[in-house]
Amino acid sequence: MGNMDVSLKEMMAIDGAVGAVVVDYNSGMALGALGGSKDLDLQIAAAGNTEVVRAKMRTMESLGIKDGIEDILITLTNQYHIIRPLTGRSGKGLFLYLALDRTRANLALARHSLRGIEEKLEI
Repeated sequence: MGNMDVSLKEMMAIDGAVGAVVVDYNSGMALGALGGSKDLDLQIAAAGNTEVVRAKMRTMESLGIKDGIEDILITLTNQYHIIRPLTGRSGKGLFLYLALDRTRANLALARHSLRGIEEKLEI
């Protein structure tokens, strides 16, 4: 779990980060979380975004799309939410969730950083 703690800290070090979670999308449970606020409950975000990932996977399956999901981006008025399913063997069934303050974040840099964090993460 130390590796997960390091990864969560690295996610929170991304400019504009307000919350970071590693989520099991089979159960919707957060395996680790850092940050959040009274306006961003990371446990609720983990469960809710599990449904987003499941819906996208079902849709891709129905359409016969064989590609993997690199990330799912949700843009809000004041925030970016990035969902990144883990692709490594040890991360199957998990995704990274990162909420960013839109005024302080660089979306391209955040996506690049998240990709690097995913590559190093072993669960």
